[in-house]
Amino acid sequence: MSTALADRMAEHLRQQLQPTELEVLDESWQHAGHAGANGTGFGTHFRVRISSPLFEGQPRVARHRLVYDALQKFIDDDGVHALAIETR
Repeated sequence: MSTALADRMAEHLRQQLQPTELEVLDESWQHAGHAGANGTGFGTHFRVRISSPLFEGQPRVARHRLVYDALQKFIDDDGVHALAIETR
């Protein structure tokens, strides 16, 4: 499922992390009634699957930190509540 916010997040990640693989999925509908859900089923809970040359030699925590840092403005400004991150 794609949303405008997921597309904006993906574009930002492309600019920041130059991924070789990238998928941003809005999974908000799966979290209805959970903390952070906004009642619309969109825009709060995302899964990011990403590979980037910037991850080379980095431990998982450092790779996740790069993704969180790149998406911080979406957390602060756009109501993103949760990120599930899969790095390769």
